[in-house]
Amino acid sequence: MQDKLYVVAPAYNESENIRAFVDGWYPVVQRHDAHGESRLVVIDDGSTDNTYDILLDLAKSRPMLTLLSKPNGGHGSAVFYAYRFALDEDAQWVFQTDSDGQTDPSEFEQFWELRTDYDAILGNRSRREDGLSRKLIERVLVAIIRLAFGVGVPDSNAPFRLMKADLLRKYLPKMHEDFNLPNAILTTYFVYFHEKVKFVEITFRSRQGGTNSLNVRSIFGIGCKAIADLWLLRRRIDD
Repeated sequence: MQDKLYVVAPAYNESENIRAFVDGWYPVVQRHDAHGESRLVVIDDGSTDNTYDILLDLAKSRPMLTLLSKPNGGHGSAVFYAYRFALDEDAQWVFQTDSDGQTDPSEFEQFWELRTDYDAILGNRSRREDGLSRKLIERVLVAIIRLAFGVGVPDSNAPFRLMKADLLRKYLPKMHEDFNLPNAILTTYFVYFHEKVKFVEITFRSRQGGTNSLNVRSIFGIGCKAIADLWLLRRRIDD
């Protein structure tokens, strides 16, 4: 029996990238189709461009492409939404990535092959091409995780992660929806509680098209809130 895979990705104003994203990731779902039950799920997070219209056109010829739409709430809320949808649909494995072209679909198979030995396989962006400010925020997050929880992680927030559905069911209820970097929180949970986790190096390119919706100030604000979220999590993590 094949494992039912849901590849999930948020999208916000990705009209320049979304066709290439679907063209790259839809074959991954086809290879692991679980007798037609696997899905590529794109969550349009209130785009103001024609991202959703492009997705509707792409879905006409791709039966395993599922489109979701929600009011804009930011990347974190879209990731939460995607995870809950995948669990409600009884996915067995959930893979999260982003739709801006920074990740490479050809690197998925090495993650899939490791699933018999691990409950979560997480990307490690040891070399990043997405700008100094994002690298700095990630380094601060990693340092805070080490300081607050006594655990070391090479990358807390990479949008390239394969997770067993049962693991998500275990930890999502512990999280508030206003955590703006839920993947960093999940990584912390997984490592702190000694789940079967492996970090694998991945390619992480610069944005392939369009304009990043986050400027330096907003990235800094997100990072500060994420640090506050981690400290809040530390105070109650053993509840």
